[in-house]
Amino acid sequence: MVTIALDPTPFHHDHGLLDFPDVVARLGYDAMQLSPHVDFTPFFRYPKADDALVTSLKKRAADAGVAIPAILPVQRISWPDEPQREAAVRNFLRVIELAVQLEIPVINSEFSGRPERSEDSEAAFYRSMEVLLPRIEREGLRLNLDPHPDDFVEDGLEAWRIIRGLNSASVGFVYVASHTFYYGDRATTLIPEIDDRLGAVYTADSFDHRRSHGLRYISNPPGNTARVHQHLRIGDGDVDWAELFGVLAGTGYLDRDDALIVSNVFAEDEASEEVSRIQLERLRELIDTARAA
Repeated sequence: MVTIALDPTPFHHDHGLLDFPDVVARLGYDAMQLSPHVDFTPFFRYPKADDALVTSLKKRAADAGVAIPAILPVQRISWPDEPQREAAVRNFLRVIELAVQLEIPVINSEFSGRPERSEDSEAAFYRSMEVLLPRIEREGLRLNLDPHPDDFVEDGLEAWRIIRGLNSASVGFVYVASHTFYYGDRATTLIPEIDDRLGAVYTADSFDHRRSHGLRYISNPPGNTARVHQHLRIGDGDVDWAELFGVLAGTGYLDRDDALIVSNVFAEDEASEEVSRIQLERLRELIDTARAA
């Protein structure tokens, strides 16, 4: 059965960490992905949670009837400079401990290197994984990685090759729909290639930056290296949702017991509750339609 989880990032500014399970439940979801938060696993820094906070979060989630199937840390594990990479490994090891304490089976993350130093960043990634992967495997966890725009690898197929090079079934791929145009817009061939190593799907819409001869949206000055994308509600961008969910159904992902789909709209915080409810309804429709077809 597919788990549909909410990423509570839009609520970080108005609610405390321990309120998230109640917010998620009120919006109709029965699961949430634990995304970076200043009180738990902040971006790029050492986690700030102690045993008491972990216990409190676990209880609040249980009381609300909300599962936490995945945690999302973002650490510079592929950074080409050693001090930052070493700190990221130390931080990530603590994230692994927190996942075990919370009984979270999946860690979804990013490569977090630099595109202008891609070769050095790839070497740094494999160096970090020499430390992290044995711990992940020993704890029985699953790590899934997203080639995020402005990372050392952005193309989906090339990212899959890097993951495959680890030679471990404990590491898989996060398919982020709003990154699909940086992946190469190849869902119909990429997802079957990844097959059962697809570990999670994030659902938000985005414009195809390649359209209108590269002027689908404009970033100044001309020729700059900025990567622009959106996390819009489903239907407000250029992602082909029927195609994506058709592929997910055709490869059997939607029939897997561990299938995880995360709603992660970040562009409409002023209407976050309404958007979250719309996302849940739309995702259920897409799943039902894809299965029926």
